[in-house]
Amino acid sequence: MKLLFEFGIILFITFLGEALYAVLPLPIPASVYGLLLMLLALCTGVIKLEKVKRASDFLIEIMPPMFIPAAVGLVAVWDSLMPMLFPISVIIAATTILVMAVTGRTAQFVIRRKKGRNPENE
Repeated sequence: MKLLFEFGIILFITFLGEALYAVLPLPIPASVYGLLLMLLALCTGVIKLEKVKRASDFLIEIMPPMFIPAAVGLVAVWDSLMPMLFPISVIIAATTILVMAVTGRTAQFVIRRKKGRNPENE
């Protein structure tokens, strides 16, 4: 029963994201609104992490199989995709490297900043 309650909280936040998408004239997807609302609720303490942890862990665990229909869809349009395969591959490789570099730099910045604030390191 607790798991259903946790799913209910997540679905309610998702619904609020959909409502914001319908009301606000910004070109932001409803899922992003929902994620921002969940982040805000967790950061402010409106929702405690323990109230959604099990359901969110479950959703993260089942995420990989959710990409199977998209992969099957790519196989279905392979003939149309074939002429664009090289440019798409270059774009994917370049953006992957860029995301890895930015993520690494950001992580290094955060780690250095935390070490600078830690009184044990002084």
